[in-house]
Amino acid sequence: MQLNKIPTTVVTGFLGSGKTTLLSNVLKQAAGKRIAVIVNEFGELDIDADLLRSCPLDCEDESAAQAEGENGIYELANGCICCTVEEEFLPVMQQLVERRDDIDHILIETSGLALPKPLVQAFNWPGIKEHCTVDAVITVIDGPAVAAGRFAHDEAQVQAQRLADESLDHDPSLKELLEDQLSSADLVVVSKNDLLSETEREQVQGVVSGRVPAAVKTTYISNGEADLDVLLGLDSASEERIDGVHNHHDHHHAHGHDHDHAHDHFDSFVITLGEVDADKLQGILKGLLSDYNIFRAKGFAALPGKPMRQVLQAVGKRLDVYFDRPWGNDQPKTQLVFIGKGIEEAVIHTALAEAQI
Repeated sequence: MQLNKIPTTVVTGFLGSGKTTLLSNVLKQAAGKRIAVIVNEFGELDIDADLLRSCPLDCEDESAAQAEGENGIYELANGCICCTVEEEFLPVMQQLVERRDDIDHILIETSGLALPKPLVQAFNWPGIKEHCTVDAVITVIDGPAVAAGRFAHDEAQVQAQRLADESLDHDPSLKELLEDQLSSADLVVVSKNDLLSETEREQVQGVVSGRVPAAVKTTYISNGEADLDVLLGLDSASEERIDGVHNHHDHHHAHGHDHDHAHDHFDSFVITLGEVDADKLQGILKGLLSDYNIFRAKGFAALPGKPMRQVLQAVGKRLDVYFDRPWGNDQPKTQLVFIGKGIEEAVIHTALAEAQI
């Protein structure tokens, strides 16, 4: 580690790649390391931050000394981090710098559609440069999705819509976004390794090695489990080399930021309902995932007579469902964030309302 600088790990990766699971597992292994976490999630509702808060971390424990903020998690404004970083990132980092004697490591989870380069460049700003260094940019990729050659559940459809929409001409495609996230990586983490065959693993390695320098290591993990010494302490000082990283985004944004936010070109909304029939909700959700161009759906369901909150997470056509914690003092309600292209809130709401009790 550079002398007296707080090492910072930036975790980037596409929607549903497994960043949150990886982060949760890092925090579980913290063992006396005082880690501050910054979460920047895409969508009106910070579901990922909520999931992180509810993971069994024993956040009151002294060994997980927290920086200020609820359970040490700073939630940044929604949207593309390259557009919000100047307004949001600096004050948060300044607060952490003020608490630097209490912090051993900073973890930043970017949103699924954000690019790491502008964030890493911010570590050259006065006030941050003297006190912090980027230990590594870790790019997490969904092994099975990359092996199948897709980055959204219907890449051709997304690309066709992108090309048909003149306002999107300057925004990178999903494939380019992934390539840009890989181009900034100091370490590539391939998630869901347990779902990959040996042949698929070779296909993934082929994709990765074509886009990252040979010096960049790739590690394959299952269930977000990786040893801390693989992820932290890489001493990359990424901010010193980041200007030399070329990506599609530089080209697309050479004309300047004449769009408000990258997320304006994606549809993102939250559906709120009361208690629902679990089977009905899952059936309707699977139908919506099949019929519409939904990249990601995630959130919680309130089930009648159940004291536990049910988590639903959908990527492409795959839907994962599990109970995570009791509602406690929270008012039980069903809330789901949708991120997609050409999806209408009213249509989705009407469909899901059928599951309401």
